[in-house]
Amino acid sequence: MNGIHNIQVSLEGKNATIIYDPRLQTPDSLQEVIVDMGFDATLADSDPQPVLLDTTFVTIPTQSHVTCEQICNALLKNKGILDVKISSDQKTAVVTFISSIINDSQIIQMVPGIDLNTAAPEKTSGTGEDSIWSQACDVVLRMKVEGMTCHSCASTIEGKIGKLQGVQRIKVSLDNQEAVIVYRPHLITADEIKNQIEAAGFTAFIKKQLKPLKLGVIDVERLKNTQTKCSEGTLQRSPKHINGLKAIVFRVDGMHCNSCVLNIQSSISALPSVANIVVSLEKKTATVKYDPDFISVDVLRRAIEAVSPETFKVSLPDEYENVELFNAPVSPVKSSQTALNSTIQSVTQVTVVNIEGMTCNSCVQSIEGVISRKPGICSVLVALMAGKAEVRYDPAIIQPSVIADLIREMGFGATVMENYDGDGILELIVRGMTCASCVHKIESTLMKTKGVLYSSVALATNKAHIKYDPEIVGPRDIMQTVEDLGFGTSLVKKDRSASHLDHKQEIRQWKRSFLVSLVFCIPVMALMIYMMIMDSHLSDVLPGLSVMNLLSFLLCVPVQLFGGWYFYIQAYKALKHKTANMDVLIVLATTIAFVYSFVILLVAMAEKAKVNPVTFFDTPPMLFVFIALGRWLEHMAKGKTSEALSRLISLQATEATLVNLGPDNSLLSEDQVDVELVQRGDIVKVVPGGKFPVDGRVIEGQSMVDESLITGEAMPVTKKPGSTVIAGSINQNGSLLISATHVGADTTLSQIVKLVEEAQTSKAPIQQFADKLSGYFVPFIVAVSVVTLFAWIVIGFVNFEIVETYFHVKVVVFDKTGTITHGTPEVMQVKILMEDNQMPRNKILAIVGTAESNSEHPLGTAITKYCKKELDSETLGTCTDFQVVAGCGISCKVTNIEALLYRRNEKYSVLIGNREWMNRNGLLLKSDIDNAMIEHERRGCTAVLVAVDGVLCGLIAIADAVKPEAELAVHILKTMGLEVVLMTGDNSKTARYIASQVGITKVFAEVLPSHKVAKVKQLQEEGKRVAMVGDGINDSPALAMANVGIAIGTGTDVAIEAADVVLIRNDLLDVVASIDLSRKTVRTIRFNFVFALIYNLVGIPVAAGVFLPVGIVLQPWMGSAAMAASSVSVVCSSLLLKLYKKPSYEKYELRARGNMRQKSRSEICVHVGIDDTGTASPKLSLMDQIISYSRVSLNSLFSDKRSLNSIVLSEPDKHSLLVGDFREEEDTAL
Repeated sequence: MNGIHNIQVSLEGKNATIIYDPRLQTPDSLQEVIVDMGFDATLADSDPQPVLLDTTFVTIPTQSHVTCEQICNALLKNKGILDVKISSDQKTAVVTFISSIINDSQIIQMVPGIDLNTAAPEKTSGTGEDSIWSQACDVVLRMKVEGMTCHSCASTIEGKIGKLQGVQRIKVSLDNQEAVIVYRPHLITADEIKNQIEAAGFTAFIKKQLKPLKLGVIDVERLKNTQTKCSEGTLQRSPKHINGLKAIVFRVDGMHCNSCVLNIQSSISALPSVANIVVSLEKKTATVKYDPDFISVDVLRRAIEAVSPETFKVSLPDEYENVELFNAPVSPVKSSQTALNSTIQSVTQVTVVNIEGMTCNSCVQSIEGVISRKPGICSVLVALMAGKAEVRYDPAIIQPSVIADLIREMGFGATVMENYDGDGILELIVRGMTCASCVHKIESTLMKTKGVLYSSVALATNKAHIKYDPEIVGPRDIMQTVEDLGFGTSLVKKDRSASHLDHKQEIRQWKRSFLVSLVFCIPVMALMIYMMIMDSHLSDVLPGLSVMNLLSFLLCVPVQLFGGWYFYIQAYKALKHKTANMDVLIVLATTIAFVYSFVILLVAMAEKAKVNPVTFFDTPPMLFVFIALGRWLEHMAKGKTSEALSRLISLQATEATLVNLGPDNSLLSEDQVDVELVQRGDIVKVVPGGKFPVDGRVIEGQSMVDESLITGEAMPVTKKPGSTVIAGSINQNGSLLISATHVGADTTLSQIVKLVEEAQTSKAPIQQFADKLSGYFVPFIVAVSVVTLFAWIVIGFVNFEIVETYFHVKVVVFDKTGTITHGTPEVMQVKILMEDNQMPRNKILAIVGTAESNSEHPLGTAITKYCKKELDSETLGTCTDFQVVAGCGISCKVTNIEALLYRRNEKYSVLIGNREWMNRNGLLLKSDIDNAMIEHERRGCTAVLVAVDGVLCGLIAIADAVKPEAELAVHILKTMGLEVVLMTGDNSKTARYIASQVGITKVFAEVLPSHKVAKVKQLQEEGKRVAMVGDGINDSPALAMANVGIAIGTGTDVAIEAADVVLIRNDLLDVVASIDLSRKTVRTIRFNFVFALIYNLVGIPVAAGVFLPVGIVLQPWMGSAAMAASSVSVVCSSLLLKLYKKPSYEKYELRARGNMRQKSRSEICVHVGIDDTGTASPKLSLMDQIISYSRVSLNSLFSDKRSLNSIVLSEPDKHSLLVGDFREEEDTAL
């Protein structure tokens, strides 16, 4: 358009800055043009700012073949040049231009016909003006530069020298190994330029310094005011408006050298109404003197950042000052401009919070939703499997500790990870590097890239190692940066396959070794058997060389070279690292046998012995056969154990489809990239049947997703916009567009694989002991062999003894609430009191449920839940005048229950509570009601009375029920020879009743968490190994103190973290199964030790010749067979554990049939608190004992547990929730 000199559009800032001619355009006309293009455009509140114009004078070469008219036309075609006038003598061109768009050095380059190598005619005047001219004009310098090997070297020199103050132009020739530089001598010297080139790693020599380019008189006058450079980086300027100047200090981060200082100075000093700028590299500050009437603080800040948008970060320091420099009145700045200046964007930071207690995606969404709404929070990203949250926040508003407190208030555990390293790591292959300059250029460019923290490039391997912040930059951006420098890049491919887990290569390797050894071993064994059966000697081939030894030698050599190749490789690697393993022992044995046999055979042949020597050529083939067979079977077993991890890794996708969306979410393009190049925030398309490459959130589309291999959910899950998806799950019937939230190692699938790998690499204590023992085994065998050699010399022998001990769990301690019991109260029975009561059962339930719906007490919650279930309704009536009296009950007014009963509306006065509450309100209990309450309390229930309009209407019994499998689990543990103890913080009456229900005779009641630790320690001091079973936070200290801590999977995260064993299901029979499995595992390990050691304990003395006097001799081939049999037997014995299956409930019940019975009070010993003395139960009379045992016998016959509840004769507990197992199917009326 006419009148438009320049326009800059910022997508991030959503604004456009236009430099225009006010004679041809107005702001309104420009706004209309943008609106006509289909965009919404509004004018800024501030008035248009004036644009600084500048003038330069260009000398036209006298011998130029270009006319003045051609020079004018060439210059006017460029943006920023407004006018060009030629002097009358046609020797000078006066150019008017906009300094913010173009500078004078660029204008000189645009003049056609000027050659850097051609100097202007020499000035003959010898006046004082000549000295001024010689300082002001540009000088051409030719330099010899050695050490350049490629175009990257030339670009490095041009970029570095071209940024120096005073250097106007530079051209580096790689072919001529020289540089031509145009500079201003009053700003920089030739020696300084030479030093800067040498600082870049090159060698420079000044070839020729040409005479200055001649300028006109006007040029000389103009250059008289040019300021020389100063150390602190200051530039002076005389603005057109000097009234009311102010000074402001900016903090500038990202400056690395004086070149950065000079760039900022030259750019900002050219702005209108900027009088002076002082830039300090050491203090990282820029002090600007400006006229606030024509330029704002925010414009200055953005102008400094625009010098290098990816490098400089500008902010106002805390001690922000805006000092007025002149006393002249200043015209007020518009209010909107002041507001703009005050809104300085603060630098955000990222913190990582470790979160405990998250169990599902609902927890993730809850945390993200709550935290993201808090002031100062920019973004929140929560990873479920990793248990971490990345929060970007404004440190001026909120701190990480406050964020952690907010998460803790939601019921989760949260700690700030101070030293968390969440940086991304990228490995690239860089092609096209030829020298160290290329390496320097790539590293320096990457370090200038925003978000890159570290870069290292190796020329020898053509690899680059980059560490970056994934919140700021991604791998594709880094690769593009390197490619823009002229180099090729590709990602270093990582092995995502599970081939290293299935051990296929090792299986093929040892199979080949076994078959090669077997081919030559069978003839050797046949020859040996033939010689044993025939008992005859074959003829000699040569004196001292029999046919038998010759054939054995020929068959042994291939086995030694090919069959033992892998053994020799492994042994060499072990010895290289100064360790000795079984491979070293095998190689040592076979090599000694082969070398000894070969040497003794050569000696016999040399001496022409008439008796053939005894050789051991049969030992290497047999030993290699059996050992290779054992290794083959071993790696096949390892492959089986890694099947689960292999399946997980196979779920990972290798590629992802990235899409670009238009403003209306239309699909613009698709690109297939490696999954490791996907960045956070990328839009990924997943087609039906495809795998999700990363974790993300659906933004478009709807489909069913199969997550069974990740979460175990058998049915497909519906995904719609806003739903989260997991990497590795399979899309079924619809295309989805997702926004990537977790990529690379942060995906859920990668975290699961990491957990499984860590679990497989971790070692149990007994496995560590086995590894430690095997580390001493080889040196021990070698030492025994050496000692045996000397022992035979002195006719002696050596014996040794191995002692093995191991401890078993003897005591199992159970927590009560949530472990033995369900942990939540339930309504056991509702009794309707018929006397003086005319209301039906449903009406009473509607009134009671409505009244308790406002209560937060666990008993009230249980009553409300029961009433809703019985009435088959989720909504109840209206409750008013609700009052709670602690320890007694509630009172309220209930209305609008008729919607549930289809009757007229009435208002009821309701009282619900214990005896005390009824007495306070003038209601007396009759003896039959009181007896009914006592009966319930004896059975472990809490009895609650209900009164409506002053009339007692009902009685509700509530209890925390014992788990149905608790009694069976305790009985099975006792049959296994274990002592079972109940430890609880409840009162002694409740603990005694629970113990009688499940058959436990030793109880610790009213025990604090610290007391639980003391009790566990006390049992350990008695020489017992203790297993503690619990689920709550109060159990975690005792779980950590016990020899084996067992946590219920539905318990708290603190308890699970402190435990050694975690039961996934809330089933006490799993405690029995875990102990049974541990016993079988330890038994198998000991059995393996016996198998492995028995061959050596028996075979070594025999091989050493201890029993030689009695005629017992161990042949070498027998030792090889025993060695191989040891390995095979251990592997086969371990594989038998795969056949283990947990006994079913029916099997346990069958074993316990007729043997379980509940305990009487006299059989239960209760210890209260930390006191070590037990509270003995009162002794029953002989008749009571007969009645008790008779009822137990009837119970075993009729399987009716309800009849047993009446034998508990303890005093009722009216102030706490007792636990029982009593339940009536039908309500009873009194």
